Amino acid sequence: MTLFDQHRQHLNETAAPLAARMRPRSLDEFIGQDHIIGPGRLLRRAIQADQLSSLIFYGPPGTGKTTLARIIANTTHAHFISINAVLSGVKEIREAIATAQEQRGMYSQKTILFVDEVHRFNKAQQDALLPWVENGTVILIGATTENPYFEVNKALVSRSRIFQLKLLEESDLRQVIVQTLQDNERGYGQRKIEIDSDAIDHLVNVANGDARALLNALELAVETTPITESGITHITLAVAEESIQRRAVLYDKEGDVHFDTISAFIKSVRGSDPDAALYWLARMVYAGEDPRFIFRRLVILASEDVGLADPNAVVVVNACAESFERVGMPEGRYPLAQATLYLSTASKSNSVMGFFDALAAVEQEREADVPTHLRDANRDKHSFGHGAGYLYPHSYREHWVAQQYLPSSLQGQVFYQPSDRGYEHTVQQQVARQREAQLAAMVEGFGVALPEVLTFSPTDAALDRWLQRTLSQAGERLGLLRDRVFTLANPQRHDLILDVNAGSGLLTWEAIRRVPEGGVYACVHRATDAAALQEQASLLPELARPVILQTSLQNLPDQLAKHAPGVKFARLIGRNALLSEPDKAAVLQQWMTLLQPNGAIVLAETVPRHTQRLYRLIDPTLFTTKLYKRLIKAEEMIYANQIDAFVNWDEQDLAAIFRTVGLINEMQVEQMQTEIRITPIVLERWFNPGKARPSYGEQLAQLLSDSELKTVREGFARLSHQLVQWTATIAWIRASL
Repeated sequence: MTLFDQHRQHLNETAAPLAARMRPRSLDEFIGQDHIIGPGRLLRRAIQADQLSSLIFYGPPGTGKTTLARIIANTTHAHFISINAVLSGVKEIREAIATAQEQRGMYSQKTILFVDEVHRFNKAQQDALLPWVENGTVILIGATTENPYFEVNKALVSRSRIFQLKLLEESDLRQVIVQTLQDNERGYGQRKIEIDSDAIDHLVNVANGDARALLNALELAVETTPITESGITHITLAVAEESIQRRAVLYDKEGDVHFDTISAFIKSVRGSDPDAALYWLARMVYAGEDPRFIFRRLVILASEDVGLADPNAVVVVNACAESFERVGMPEGRYPLAQATLYLSTASKSNSVMGFFDALAAVEQEREADVPTHLRDANRDKHSFGHGAGYLYPHSYREHWVAQQYLPSSLQGQVFYQPSDRGYEHTVQQQVARQREAQLAAMVEGFGVALPEVLTFSPTDAALDRWLQRTLSQAGERLGLLRDRVFTLANPQRHDLILDVNAGSGLLTWEAIRRVPEGGVYACVHRATDAAALQEQASLLPELARPVILQTSLQNLPDQLAKHAPGVKFARLIGRNALLSEPDKAAVLQQWMTLLQPNGAIVLAETVPRHTQRLYRLIDPTLFTTKLYKRLIKAEEMIYANQIDAFVNWDEQDLAAIFRTVGLINEMQVEQMQTEIRITPIVLERWFNPGKARPSYGEQLAQLLSDSELKTVREGFARLSHQLVQWTATIAWIRASL
């Protein structure tokens, strides 16, 4: 870089607008978008580890797409090239590829190609980029305000992770203002600026989630406000209103917001919500949508969703459309609102959709001939019998007669389903009666035809195969349990999940599959479990591996603070996590500190008090009546022990504990019956001395003599290698703050 280049860069940095100067330069300065860049998220880990794959950032203006790309440029060791799709073409793409090949060949350095407004590339330009993304010559980072699934080459989309950025929250925008007013280098930290709270409220509200719009308004307010004698720039509400008077509405008539807004409008009218319909109508009119386009959609809706429930709907909407053409805007908003309100409050019926059922029948069924009696009799009546057998309806009472009008292959087919709404209710019974008569006539052969004379993130195939193989190793009962937990958890792809009792990894591996852009943490209590999970995880790509913490539940928060400071979880999941915990309330209170504001705890807890009794598996005739009764009494005493944390609770106690700590919980208790095989290992576990707690045999010994216990053990030995029905009671819990 020459002295002239340095001088030019310095001028650009100092003379640039405030919004450009205040662009975050590191992840620590970045505000908002915690769902993709927050602590522990996949994208943050990938940036910090410099292990990026191709990415597409999709979201409204002013949400940080380009800023994220620049942060990546500041942190990566890869060569970084930036182009704008509006100003660049195939020539610039080829130059970037040539540079990337040179960097790889000479320096073994990766190249990141950032394409701003990537959706502006035409198909030929995107196709020119595709092979080099596919073979790894460049890592693509695209930024777009349009839905990439519609506006970007499907092949590029399938090879990229897509991250959607949302409009910034009010708290984020307030933080942007604070950051700007305190920054001495790029912001207004060296100036004395006082800004009234109501002025901040106005700026934040009207900025509508756009940080760039907020900073532009703040800059205008500061730069145009005179400095007082004491050197203070005072921003009042009046100044703020002058700086940003009208909310900027994101509305591209060819883009996503256009289609999303008209969709919300139509669905509100269809749903008979006049308030919501007027709101979405106002959004479109405010943004400058063509009223004729709105009227066109209303005319369609009048037939599609109102139909014969109110035959006047089409008439009213057409009259309003004609009135609009006469008066124009702005008065034309009256008939536009009238048509919207009429349709919103009209009775609804979509019975005209029967036409599309008929179309489907035409497409799928073999084309059937027109029934003979419905053919034109004027041409072939005498030669082929066309028209013969036709019954003229006006010759009959009520001008109707039961005869078939469908081809023989579709006899009895129903397309039109009259609703019981509005006017259509009056024809419902009439149509039903006539159909019944037609069916009866068909059965009797009356009025039928006479015989004639003559149908996104890219998939890592290796990872997917590994996960599927690992998940498939679970037995049927465990597989059902796993799937039920994740149905209750319903995680998003970008969520952070903590498996609080990972054990064998049953839930951990499924979590990795469910949150590919998030992250998974697994808590295990034994070194052997930790080693097993680490060994299995080593087969995964580094960024996809779970963070494994070997610790007790009591020490879990401290371990997380040590290894992952600031990380909060969207879901805490677990199987039998609370089973043996003596102080379940204390554990839940610790878990609550690990949850995000809208997070949830999802557990599958076996209730030992209601579990399978072993004496029910054995044939009673193997023992004397006295011994069998003593066996029953000894086993039931195990589950009546009030000082054993393993059995001294049931589902009602558990629900009460959740309520005590302030967690709102939904609980379902179900019995699961599965077949299990009684192996010699299982029998040894029942009767040999236990490690963590007394075994079944040791607890029976408190009531049974040695000889009685020996007889019982010999009786159970007969179950070896047999399949038995095992009943377990599971409490499914979903709890939130």
